[in-house]
Amino acid sequence: MDDGVTRPTAGDEGGMAEPRPSPQSPKNRPRLRRFLAVAGPGIVVMLADSDAGGMITAAQSGAEWGYRLLPLQFLLVPLLYVVQELSVRLGVVSRKGQARLIRENFGTGWAVAATTALLVASLGALLTEFSGLAGVSALFHVPVPLTMTLIVAALSVMAYFGSYLTVERIAIAIGAFELVFLWVALEAKPDLTAIMRDAIDVPASEPRYFYLFAANIGAAVMPWMIFYQQSAAVEKKLDLDDLPAARLDTALGAILTQLVTAAVLVGTAATIGAERGGASLTSVGEIAGALTPFLGTAAGTIIFALGITGSAIVATIVVTLAAARTIADMLGFDHLLERKPREAPWFYASYTAMLIAAAVFVTSGIDLVNLSVAVQVMNALFLPLVLGFLFLLARRLPRPYRLEGIYACTVAMLLACTGLVALFTAIAGIGG
Repeated sequence: MDDGVTRPTAGDEGGMAEPRPSPQSPKNRPRLRRFLAVAGPGIVVMLADSDAGGMITAAQSGAEWGYRLLPLQFLLVPLLYVVQELSVRLGVVSRKGQARLIRENFGTGWAVAATTALLVASLGALLTEFSGLAGVSALFHVPVPLTMTLIVAALSVMAYFGSYLTVERIAIAIGAFELVFLWVALEAKPDLTAIMRDAIDVPASEPRYFYLFAANIGAAVMPWMIFYQQSAAVEKKLDLDDLPAARLDTALGAILTQLVTAAVLVGTAATIGAERGGASLTSVGEIAGALTPFLGTAAGTIIFALGITGSAIVATIVVTLAAARTIADMLGFDHLLERKPREAPWFYASYTAMLIAAAVFVTSGIDLVNLSVAVQVMNALFLPLVLGFLFLLARRLPRPYRLEGIYACTVAMLLACTGLVALFTAIAGIGG
């Protein structure tokens, strides 16, 4: 009976070929040197995880619920690591992208479903990134259409003329501006007593709390993160000997992104949340005003703008590359940044088209804050599908890289619980 699943053949255990070491990564390379050569995909994707939509969601959480959603930010660290480590493992061992693996192992129909979920999530993410950038431009009274035009042009030039390593370095350099939020949180001088009190106060009867709970989960684990890091591991030509360094890269990124997100939540909880608890934010400018009063208006606005701009641009790079690579992968076309536009037209056309579409939509003057939170809730609704494929594919890897044993059971429980909680809180929040 043909059930659409690729069966393993001799030497093709679990539906995936036995991995072969690459001569490009000598085993005797010093550990620090190896880590510096391998690091990048994990840090980039995690900096992108702290995107404009995630920052706005965290700010809204702090403004409305104080520190009640702060513990969730740290509980999401192990989940982030597990999910992204599986994507790295799949990329390094199979040397194939997520969409291609789904198609080869589960059939075209499921691959189309997963790709559709990715594209919808990617378009939603791009809207939130461009919304954040539009909010920053409004802070400085720069016309939004001009800002959108400059961003689309700059990111297109970067992709058309830069190599993978160039794009990775640009993304890390820009994303580093997010670290300013750690300073902002310290300067806000949060009340430790209030943090401890809110940490154990769960307003279980409040639909809005569940809505933001789901949004925070969706802001931490997004479909495009999985697709991007797996394809980046392939494009960077990471091999089996690079796995330990790639895992460390991913772990550091998971900790970093949740620290930044927690810092934004703490900053707004200590200001707007403390002054007028339950307040709902209505603009990026209001978030800036909440996070920066103790830094001075001018300096605070600039620092906030740098943080949001860094998070939005690095996320835009990751989201568009993930979506464009997946489209090209599904169609069987080349999608390496080393290729020139005429050699990979589908890849570059998809990349540019997504940027232009998001830019045009954002200039329409939509509600930026509510849109950003809604996109994260949508991501939460996609989680069961995305996490399910990730787990099943990892179970098909050849030994010793296959997900199995006690760790597989633990991962299964973690992903299942996350998917169920995401669905429950999203539905409860929307229904309320």
